[in-house]
Amino acid sequence: MGMTKDQLLAIKDETLKKQPASWIRVGYSTCGVAAGAKEVYEVLCEEIKARNLTLEIKKCGCVGLCSAEPLVEVNVEGAPRVFYGKVNKEIAHKIMDEHVSQKKLVDGHIYDI
Repeated sequence: MGMTKDQLLAIKDETLKKQPASWIRVGYSTCGVAAGAKEVYEVLCEEIKARNLTLEIKKCGCVGLCSAEPLVEVNVEGAPRVFYGKVNKEIAHKIMDEHVSQKKLVDGHIYDI
């Protein structure tokens, strides 16, 4: 017999409780890496370390919008969760300066996925 809806919701709630409050995910599939995700990931890691943040950063797979790679998903407390597309080193710095530090969205690179 399968799980009930309530059991599944309880599992979901427990999983969400274990996730950090703030995190960044970089699309690191083949299309993302080909578009520059490696460099973007490195910039974000350097910025997190330089700012002494407890922000978790992870590589993730494709979300199906290859034309917008490199994609960066940002979730920080006090700001909306956002997907940024066509991120380069300069935009990665802006994401850290504006979205992460000031809770302001970086216009011109937000994607609705």
